[in-house]
Amino acid sequence: MFEIIYQDEWLVAIHKPPHMLVHRSDLDRRDQHVVLQTLAEQLGQHLFPVHRLDRATSGLLMFALSADVARCLQNAFSKRAVRKTYIAIVRGHISDHGHIHHPLSDKRDKRREGVNVSGKHWPEKEATTTYQGLLSTEVPIACGRYPSSRYSLVALYPTTGRRHQLRRHMKHCNHPIVGDTTYGQGKHNRLFREHFDSHRLLLCATHLTLPHPMGSNVLNLSTQLDDDFLAVAMRLGWSSSELADASATAFATAPATAPATATTQRDS
Repeated sequence: MFEIIYQDEWLVAIHKPPHMLVHRSDLDRRDQHVVLQTLAEQLGQHLFPVHRLDRATSGLLMFALSADVARCLQNAFSKRAVRKTYIAIVRGHISDHGHIHHPLSDKRDKRREGVNVSGKHWPEKEATTTYQGLLSTEVPIACGRYPSSRYSLVALYPTTGRRHQLRRHMKHCNHPIVGDTTYGQGKHNRLFREHFDSHRLLLCATHLTLPHPMGSNVLNLSTQLDDDFLAVAMRLGWSSSELADASATAFATAPATAPATATTQRDS
């Protein structure tokens, strides 16, 4: 059963575990357990998707309980009225904050869907992510030519919502997310599997702030990092209190929501 983070008569937010699809697609027909169907059975009612998380990403995921509410929530996401916070473990040291402005193309995704993209120009779309370094560490384990390895806990705030945006942006700035088998670095992924028994993407959606679709109040939703994520982080040398403070800082320093502009709804 999923952990319910928030529920009222209009919407429900859960903590999605890693390695689970939000809903079936033509490319993943063999997956028997998907969030949409499993949660609908758990609640005993029909659900309407509002946004998505990648299969590998864990954390806050919201559904509407009616089509009208779904349209309201989707409109809030598309107008960038929703503030989203993710926490990740990445390669290297990040101690500052900044912005990544790097346009992204969906050419790779279209090819995966069977579209012939050979020789065709594929436009890139605006994509912006703000980042904040939270904690850094160096472990005495060789990786490649270096006798030790450096990692950071970071907060990531996507303004746009391109597919795999956070994973692609962190690769672009040479700080790939640990456990990312598509955009990450294999030698660091192997280090975490062999030394820390970590077999997942270390990326979790921890906070959502948005206007309630049926009222004037603002929802501030939060969830904890997964137990396996926390276990890996503590093996890197960070204490439970440091991690709790870092999560609080990630939310407190989140940038204000961006001005209204249309965007897609695939964040991680």
